[in-house]
Amino acid sequence: MSYDILAILQEKEPSFSKGQRRIAQYIRENYDKAAFMTANRLGKTAGVSESTVVRFAVDLGFDGYPSMQKAMQEMVLNRLTSVQRIEVASNRLGGQDVVSMVVHSDMEKLRQTEEILDRDEFQAAVNAIIRAKRVYILGVRSVAPLANFLGYYLNYMFNNVHVITGFSTGEMFEKIVGVNGEDTVIAFSFPRYSASTTKGAQYCRSAGATVIGLTDSKLSPLGSNSDHVLIAKSDMVSLVDSLVAPLSIVNALIVAVASKREQELSRTFANLERIWDEYDVYEKQVER
Repeated sequence: MSYDILAILQEKEPSFSKGQRRIAQYIRENYDKAAFMTANRLGKTAGVSESTVVRFAVDLGFDGYPSMQKAMQEMVLNRLTSVQRIEVASNRLGGQDVVSMVVHSDMEKLRQTEEILDRDEFQAAVNAIIRAKRVYILGVRSVAPLANFLGYYLNYMFNNVHVITGFSTGEMFEKIVGVNGEDTVIAFSFPRYSASTTKGAQYCRSAGATVIGLTDSKLSPLGSNSDHVLIAKSDMVSLVDSLVAPLSIVNALIVAVASKREQELSRTFANLERIWDEYDVYEKQVER
């Protein structure tokens, strides 16, 4: 279930105790910071006890504070400006070792992604890529490297792969205007969601193409406009969008598609190895 925290606060405010009003006021005025605070820290900041914060979450209809915090985080991730991201990151770090915090956060996102990824959706996406006449890959701004990485490997397997990154909405439509029902479109979008990617996915789907959305939720703007949704958990670390989990799903897609085109790939790479060797593409290993 998706919770709109601010709407719930407004609805239930008449029944709040004095302490709960303090919590609600702080969340309304500082939702970008509150979403990443522990129950203890939120309580101290709002001037109430940790137990009051936990009871507050339950009174709002959540299983506990972690569920409320998760709902707050999902709500705010797409609303944060770059300046707010820096402030939130500073609060989250709180003197911690940066390497440990980032690596453990990425490991947790990988764990969550492995648990929630729908395997049937994944297989449907693989099949859509294999049967496509043309494959279009949409990824702008911070997710452009994901699109380029996927395109790099799919180009070894298919003759008609189009990677579309770094274009304005108008230029994107110029690149996808010929999309039709024989094509498959793979699009990437994570908070803050790209409006041009959403519009591109909408157009491609209306033209009959199969759209595969790699995003953080089926309810995201891209998820709502995709035929197959591959969910990967993303996180925000200061200005950086952590895309470790999405990249892992991209790797899985490449491996799955490659396994179904093993014979074709073997012939392709046999020819490439000969060309690479003839033209000294790679440094030759010298035995010592």
